[in-house]
Amino acid sequence: MISVAEAEARIIAALRTTDAETVAIAEAAGRVLAAAATAKFDQPPAPVSAMDGYAVRADDTTGLPASLRVIGASPAGHPFNGNLNEGEAVRIFTGGVVPSGADAIVIQEDTEARADSVLIKSAAKPGQHIRKAGLDFAKDSVLAAAGKRLTARDVALLAAGDVASVSVHRKPVIAFAATGDELSRPGEARKQGGIVASSGYGLAEMITRWGGEAHDLGIFPDTAEAIARIADADADLIVTLGGASVGDHDLVQKALGPKGFALDFWKIAMRPGKPLIFGMLGGTPLLGLPGNPVSSLVCAMLFLRPAITALLGADTKAELRAATLIRDLPANDQRQDYLRARTEVRDGKLCVEAFMIQDSSMLSILAKANALIVRPPNASAAKAGDQVDILPLEL
Repeated sequence: MISVAEAEARIIAALRTTDAETVAIAEAAGRVLAAAATAKFDQPPAPVSAMDGYAVRADDTTGLPASLRVIGASPAGHPFNGNLNEGEAVRIFTGGVVPSGADAIVIQEDTEARADSVLIKSAAKPGQHIRKAGLDFAKDSVLAAAGKRLTARDVALLAAGDVASVSVHRKPVIAFAATGDELSRPGEARKQGGIVASSGYGLAEMITRWGGEAHDLGIFPDTAEAIARIADADADLIVTLGGASVGDHDLVQKALGPKGFALDFWKIAMRPGKPLIFGMLGGTPLLGLPGNPVSSLVCAMLFLRPAITALLGADTKAELRAATLIRDLPANDQRQDYLRARTEVRDGKLCVEAFMIQDSSMLSILAKANALIVRPPNASAAKAGDQVDILPLEL
């Protein structure tokens, strides 16, 4: 058996990032940049007012009260095109361009408007309430770097920088197939001794959320001829559900061998999910997840997610957090353990408690969990109050 870290590294090393395509920023949220996005101009492009009030020369406000002649207005989008001289002021509004000659803004609460003049009641300092040109960002500055997965905030920033479209990595196509004579779809007549196929539905949602394009190939019976058809899938990565262990009916490796499947590794020192395979099916990477629903979904979180992220050219590092144990945990064996758990905040601290039952057949416990406690191989017993690493569950 190999470690979780080695398995992840070997999977990622076998993958190539998808090629680039151009999309409008209206469709760019959640996509990963293939090239940096840069600003088309300074923002703001000219000095603008941060407040409603009057644009003045600071030197004209030293003797109070100061009466200044109002020579025009500068609302947002309608700049005053003249020059402000000694003894003059321009009515200005938030976002309005500061007129040439002005070096400060006096807020309207510190003024008294008259027919064609304004009485200034508070002295201004140069630069007061003025947003300098380029305060937010400068022309040609990088607004989002290559490899960045764009958030809604990023998209707003790109729009502010006049970026209409971006180069992103194509969504990788992830084809997945369940194997097993015992499986049926939800709502279908169940076979005698059979079970309802469930993992694929969770897997499809995970693939989509992580940035891939999910292709459900269906359920394949336990025959070498049927399973061999998986090799016909046109995908960036093929995922099988079930058939990854050594039972007489676990045929994935046997059926795909004649189709060019070359095994890289099989079996990982982890719980749940020891029987996991990875290799190349011709030129396409193949990840064989366990058939047990909890094991398959946990393994997807640990290996399929970084695989999709690598295909997109983004950072694959998992974000572990520290939490305080609510209840004792026994010593661990030689396998890395992922305990389904719930977190809560107590006295301002993030705390976590593992569910009492960790049977890998119980999908209901995984649905109730919002984190996995990560227990390293051979970890000693942990007491309530100890710090442990957790992997938050976002889906």
